[in-house]
Amino acid sequence: QVQLTESGGGQVQAGGSLTLSCAFSGPSFISYGMSWFRQSLGKEREFVAGITWDGGRTYYADSVKGRFTISKDKATMTVPLQMDSLKPADTAVYYCAVLYSTVVVPWVDDYDSWGQGSPVTVST
Repeated sequence: QVQLTESGGGQVQAGGSLTLSCAFSGPSFISYGMSWFRQSLGKEREFVAGITWDGGRTYYADSVKGRFTISKDKATMTVPLQMDSLKPADTAVYYCAVLYSTVVVPWVDDYDSWGQGSPVTVST
């Protein structure tokens, strides 16, 4: 059974950086596409970034493109999300999720397992 654990969230000033990490436990790490989503207070959960099972392709929401970087470390079975040039609009709870597929999609309902979330607050 797959389990995901996020870490690295916290509070940072606008313009700063944070790195979130998603630790994967379970079988077949290399078989999963993995993504990060976020949910702000009163809003729907939204796709942030995704990476294919082999790490060969990455996808980003327009709102974070050029500022966030997703990667996949097969040795440590983690999926980091490097977040730079943070804005107050990035404030949210960030979740990692796995999709047992060779492709990555931005739709919440298609994902098979989720972590518990890691809060990020960006202040002015």
